[in-house]
Amino acid sequence: MQTINRNKAKELIKESKGKIFAATFTKKDGNHRLMNARLKKYISKTGRKAPYKAENYDLIPIYDMKSKGWRSLNLNTLITLSINKTKYIIK
Repeated sequence: MQTINRNKAKELIKESKGKIFAATFTKKDGNHRLMNARLKKYISKTGRKAPYKAENYDLIPIYDMKSKGWRSLNLNTLITLSINKTKYIIK
């Protein structure tokens, strides 16, 4: 396992080109969650743009493969990232 910083993790996710990756993060209630997700072009159900820019809050909009819905991955709570057959620890 390699150790990377949050900026490198963000870069790896952005370069995934829609491939599925796994991310472990801390939820707001303090529990840890493993999510299988992918980047995908965001499509709003209402047709409106988001009221904020996710990048300004260290969030990455991703598609949760299990729940089949959009989620925001908070880079500040990211613990591990498994992408391209490599597992990373985020420091």
